[in-house]
Amino acid sequence: MTGLLEPHAIGLDTARRDGRSKVTGTATYAYETPVERPAYCHPVQATIARGRIESIDASTARDLDGVLSVIVAGEAERLASLADKELAILQDRDVAFRGQLIGVVIAETSEIAREAADLIRVDYAQEPHDTELSADREDLYKPEKVNPSFPADTSEGDVDAAMAAAEVTLDETYSTSMLHNNPMEPHATTALWDGWSLTLWDSTQGVHPARDAIAEIFGLDQERVRVICPYVGGGFGSKGLPHANVVLAAIAARAVENRPVKLALTRQQMFSLAGYRTPTIQRMRLAADSEGRLSALALDVVEQTSKIKEFAEQTAVAARMMYASPNRGTSHRLAALDVPVPSWMRAPGECPGMFGPEVAMDELAERLGLDPIELRIRNEPERDPETGNPFSSRNLVACLREGAERFGWAQRDPRPGVRRENGWLVGTGVAASVYPTYFKAGAEANIRFEKGRYIAEIGAADLGTGTWTALPQVAADALGVPPEDVEVRIGDTAYPTAPVAGGSSGMASWGWAIVEAARVFRDKFGGDPDDGDAAGATAGPNEDMERYAMYAFGAQFVEARVHADTAEVRVPRMLGVFAAGRIINPRTARSQFVGGMTMGLSMALHENSVLDPRTGHVVNHDLAEYHIAANADVGDIQAHWIDEHDPYVNPMGSKGIGEIGIVGAAAAVANAVYHATGRRVRDLPITLDKLL
Repeated sequence: MTGLLEPHAIGLDTARRDGRSKVTGTATYAYETPVERPAYCHPVQATIARGRIESIDASTARDLDGVLSVIVAGEAERLASLADKELAILQDRDVAFRGQLIGVVIAETSEIAREAADLIRVDYAQEPHDTELSADREDLYKPEKVNPSFPADTSEGDVDAAMAAAEVTLDETYSTSMLHNNPMEPHATTALWDGWSLTLWDSTQGVHPARDAIAEIFGLDQERVRVICPYVGGGFGSKGLPHANVVLAAIAARAVENRPVKLALTRQQMFSLAGYRTPTIQRMRLAADSEGRLSALALDVVEQTSKIKEFAEQTAVAARMMYASPNRGTSHRLAALDVPVPSWMRAPGECPGMFGPEVAMDELAERLGLDPIELRIRNEPERDPETGNPFSSRNLVACLREGAERFGWAQRDPRPGVRRENGWLVGTGVAASVYPTYFKAGAEANIRFEKGRYIAEIGAADLGTGTWTALPQVAADALGVPPEDVEVRIGDTAYPTAPVAGGSSGMASWGWAIVEAARVFRDKFGGDPDDGDAAGATAGPNEDMERYAMYAFGAQFVEARVHADTAEVRVPRMLGVFAAGRIINPRTARSQFVGGMTMGLSMALHENSVLDPRTGHVVNHDLAEYHIAANADVGDIQAHWIDEHDPYVNPMGSKGIGEIGIVGAAAAVANAVYHATGRRVRDLPITLDKLL
């Protein structure tokens, strides 16, 4: 890395370049792709949680006018790769979870396809299923690693001995619920086989990762698969990797070659097919001296995975580096169940994994008679406790102090359950947040001079996060021109290779590639290029990642009001202060922070996928019953940040901001509810029954 860019366009509060097309409805999403004579398909899903299909009668469906084809399990084309059991659909007649794909109908209209799918009759040989997670199961096992490649367990010192010798201890269990991603745009694909190549207009967080996965599944060379995705209506991790619906669309398209096929999952289908966040059970242990200095910190997590494919969320990983303690331990144990495959959801690991620890720190502070902010400050590590490396920058304390000042924390009465205003119990809470600063080496970008403007091309994605706007700001500073002179083209495998928009790593990876391409371009053509001049380059590697621990930090403050008679919970105020490196665009950054905080509020008070163990079915599988925070649930919500200089993370000096806003938010709400009521809720979501 040759040093940080001099910011001119970076830091400007510029409007979204894609804003007009989105609000006027002219931005084209995957399902809306204009194609000639589209056909439509509708999935057929299993209605049992475990067993085998004995027979499928699709004759009535096939006879329906307008039906083009019906493909059922065991009769579909043989896929080239069966290694990923989530994607290897329709290959046999075994049923591994309720909602599994067992067929598809292709028809002239989506209505006919749906009607025909309802006409298919399936007989099963049902087997006993197992869908209940608990911490006392005898079959819990230790995974070889947790997402993406962390060790499952860590241990340093002697936690048990430190707990026995400590002046103050805490040993409590916390839990978070099963959560489902519900982006506004459902998972949708338009697929077209032309006899040699496959084109997918897919709602995805990464066109190249999607292309690679689909090419492998169908045994195609990568150049025979093209994925296009200029706009995404939200993903939150659920579109980071292709799920079974994309494979289904491709299979359907092959059945009607040279004719495009459209598939959009219904909201109900997404609860079985698009991944979800595992429920977690977190045993948290803390030991401290009378001054509040930790002598032990341990987090043991139990969570679930699917029997057909393991996904181990890295729930305990954040606890490994957050606070200083000589004795530390973490563990993950999994229950393999007859359930759909869990997957990424905004801040996998850190989001659920900072709930138990940050509520525990609040409880410990009360036992010590300390302010919870002061307790956190007293346990700031000088170096990363896990690796021993120095932090490239660590400004958690600055976030806590600035947040406290902005929120009015100094006037807080620490006693719980003693403030009442017009029938509402009032309390405030705080929690810390953290998210790793990731970067994926290998992203490629091209810069071309064309008709007086610079064109930057890269296969990046914009999930609504602001890529269309922020990348031109990076390119402008890298080229030394105004942002108006730059056009960015993204969302197509026809452009240079880009990694997934995930782990808050997109801007760091793509931006670095553009900076490198601009440098090569200037070296080659100077400041007065000719029309058609072009250059490309590749990002990274970042050798400083081996020498420094790189994280963004934040502090979340919440005011909660709980009705004294009904236990209704309202949150009139949320305030977050974040240290996330250099902010490239304040407008889109604030949107990311506020969106994350709102999603954390939703996790704390509303979201809960209710799985009926008798059927293996998430019963509240729509937005009428799976509650998410809406405008009326959010009062005054503010996101601020401190000026942070970090010369080690990337040439922009930026850190990811897509996920840190959600981390710690639920814990801050829970701590505020306790301060209001005096009743500690350790099991999310915080519903009325837990407070009455």
